[in-house]
Amino acid sequence: MSRLSPETFDELCPSSMLPIRMQNKWAPLIMRLLGEGAQPFRELRRALPRTSPKELTRALRSLDRDGFVTRDADTDFAGYRLTPLGQSLLAVLLNVYAWTAEHWDEIVDARERADHSENDSPVNNVLARNT
Repeated sequence: MSRLSPETFDELCPSSMLPIRMQNKWAPLIMRLLGEGAQPFRELRRALPRTSPKELTRALRSLDRDGFVTRDADTDFAGYRLTPLGQSLLAVLLNVYAWTAEHWDEIVDARERADHSENDSPVNNVLARNT
């Protein structure tokens, strides 16, 4: 493997562009929903009940700004859909989803070990006694 150049993680480098644009935790979920077809805001909201309307709007605006989704405002159907760019990114995300499903138990076990380790730390034990 070749060494990374010092410019690899510059602000406008391709390596850093995706994390900047996908920083909203709802964005990949929205893209996955839109992979099923265009949907109005209310349907996206119903499918993502843990997000507020403000958070959903922010995520959709970010995805629209970067060219991943577009809003159709025609009279019969006002909703959001993936653009060709968004569809190409969704193909990559589906591989990540498949990897996550394959390694789900390992991820959950690692998180549980880390949480258990944090709860048993001397610092947490002292803090718990002082509250």
